[in-house]
Amino acid sequence: MYLASKIINGQPHYFIRESYQQGDVFLNRDLIDLGPDPARYIVYPGGNAFYINEVIEDRLIELGADKNLHELEDVLWRFIQPEIRRVLEPFRRREDRHRASRRKGVPEVENISRLHIFDKRRTHYLKFGQTDQRNIGQMPLKIFRGLHNKSRDEIEHGFMDMEAALSPREYKTYTYTIFDVQQFFYESFAKSHPQLLSQDKVDAHFIEQVCRLNRDPSFWAGMKTANRLHEYLVRYVLMHFDYDYAPGSFMEDYLRQFRNSRREYRSPYKSTAAGLEEASTILGVSRAKIKNMSRRDLVRLYRRRAQELHPDKGGDHDKFVKLSEAYHELMKIKK
Repeated sequence: MYLASKIINGQPHYFIRESYQQGDVFLNRDLIDLGPDPARYIVYPGGNAFYINEVIEDRLIELGADKNLHELEDVLWRFIQPEIRRVLEPFRRREDRHRASRRKGVPEVENISRLHIFDKRRTHYLKFGQTDQRNIGQMPLKIFRGLHNKSRDEIEHGFMDMEAALSPREYKTYTYTIFDVQQFFYESFAKSHPQLLSQDKVDAHFIEQVCRLNRDPSFWAGMKTANRLHEYLVRYVLMHFDYDYAPGSFMEDYLRQFRNSRREYRSPYKSTAAGLEEASTILGVSRAKIKNMSRRDLVRLYRRRAQELHPDKGGDHDKFVKLSEAYHELMKIKK
């Protein structure tokens, strides 16, 4: 059992639906039309207590969906008053942990190969936020447990709920990743910095991937399709073309890595012969004399020449700069 919504007359309209198996595929059906305000079916007797109106439970029993009544609270949880949700949330999390611990002894029997790769890519990004998904085939089965035994409609509504947590700054990166647009590029940064790629090519490959998925019968198994882009894919087209990458995020990361990789770079030293030749000219002494000088003698010679060439003393600025450079190079040599 799950909550579905669609836009009717410009506003969201909510339904309780369920997935059911027919042959090798899962289909979905509407159980109850909740209208635009499901909160009207929640009753508050006092304190932090609440319950779902009996009308809903009676209708589910009438439809033969009573085996899923325990899921009703989860379906309508978002419409419960915020303060009561805040108080009761820790207890719900504790129950989730108990359910998870009870599953530990149950062997994993689902066949991960039956999951569509597009669903796996979406799950991977929403859980880990990574554009590089080369290790997706090594992910443990439990990461994708929520995709099993559900109709395409239920899976899509589940992803819409999870995608609500994304920031608009992430939308374009998200669509770039889940449609595996990076496979069409050979640049080393294609998996991490799509903003640096040719965006015309990115857009063209994105459209190509969307159209390919729209025509994929294995993805839409159990759901009616038409000769137009499915509404569940339209939202990704809007994400991709109506938003841009997070301002500066990829470029800043790239430039930061570039700078950091060169922090230890030092320009190569000039050869000793060339350094001595230039130093002898600016210091006004022979190369042989410079070679035999001690560090102390070199300091004295530098100070004398600095007095002569310093701009404040009427000397030449460029020659003074060259004198300082020559002096520092010689001091390195004489260490």
